[in-house]
Amino acid sequence: MRADRSFHLIEAVPDRLEGAPVARRRRWSDEFKAAMVARSLEPGANVSALAREIGILPSQLFGWRSEAAGKGKVKRVSTSATGTEPHRDCRRL
Repeated sequence: MRADRSFHLIEAVPDRLEGAPVARRRRWSDEFKAAMVARSLEPGANVSALAREIGILPSQLFGWRSEAAGKGKVKRVSTSATGTEPHRDCRRL
């Protein structure tokens, strides 16, 4: 190893602390959320595919659904109420 090697201290500072603009959070209207929750509750709807279609994470859409159910805006429907049989892998043994 060479003896004249020197080391430099590099300071890492996030860009946002230097005044760079921060991406703003998107705000979704209550009407838009209600429409997407309604679409996600339709029979045969794929929540993950719908979330990708509108550009959000599935967890956010599931959160909107839980919020709507908690406020009484939507009803949770069990499989027995719809008359459909649960998937064969999901039935209780």
